[in-house]
Amino acid sequence: MDAAPGQVSTTDGAGPWYRSVAHEREVFRAAAGARLPVLLKGPTGCGKTRFVEAMAHELGRELVTVVCNEETSAVDLLGRHLVVGGDTVWQDGPAVRAVRTGAMLYLDELVDARADVLTVVHPLADHRRELFVDRLREVVRAAPGFQLVASCNPGYSMAGKELKPSLRHRFVTVSFDWPDAAVEAEIVAAEGGVEPKVAKRLVGFAAKVRALPELALPETVSTRLLVSAAQLIAGGLPPRLACRCAIVEPLADDSDVIGALGDAVDLAF
Repeated sequence: MDAAPGQVSTTDGAGPWYRSVAHEREVFRAAAGARLPVLLKGPTGCGKTRFVEAMAHELGRELVTVVCNEETSAVDLLGRHLVVGGDTVWQDGPAVRAVRTGAMLYLDELVDARADVLTVVHPLADHRRELFVDRLREVVRAAPGFQLVASCNPGYSMAGKELKPSLRHRFVTVSFDWPDAAVEAEIVAAEGGVEPKVAKRLVGFAAKVRALPELALPETVSTRLLVSAAQLIAGGLPPRLACRCAIVEPLADDSDVIGALGDAVDLAF
């Protein structure tokens, strides 16, 4: 699950389960070693956030996640003055906390952030590795171990939303997509707790829907949705009902589209 804006999430124990698909782990380790920021691009629900959680655990970093949206401002990242017990005190924002402590800062869906947020990120993403907190008149330089990670969904570019080259070129970029069928079935079985044959049917259903652009879905069937359906099935819900509640209804409101998706579910189960 995604964290709320500014929520600090830590990983311990064995860490979150993540199944590598290509060379994403090797690229991330190399970028972290070279102190280079990383941009993960891929569709919603393909595993970007889980990957960041797994790498934070592997590298022994605290993970600070900020979910960006059109309301996210520079103040939300940097911090603000608060009145506590009659006194005015400064509270660092999540970005400043991550920079001061050498944590991993994950800006989820950075493309959704406002222009003032992107301005803040610029000096953090290049050789300076610093933040300027204007309300304190302080330059905060990254502590050892700090790592900047961001994500974006290339589909947003069709709606006129994309990162400017001046910022995007500062990042090492790793592309994510839907895994091939065998790997995705392995993920769904492991994460959803279902038998491999059930996972294979779910993945087959997803492949059919993804190949139907005429449905004009804003987002298609994601691995995340498949896992949710699998978890419902593992809990005893009939497969068709599980798919309707965990996949079909979250994807569409149009009755015709819902009917078409339901027919695809019936074919799979």
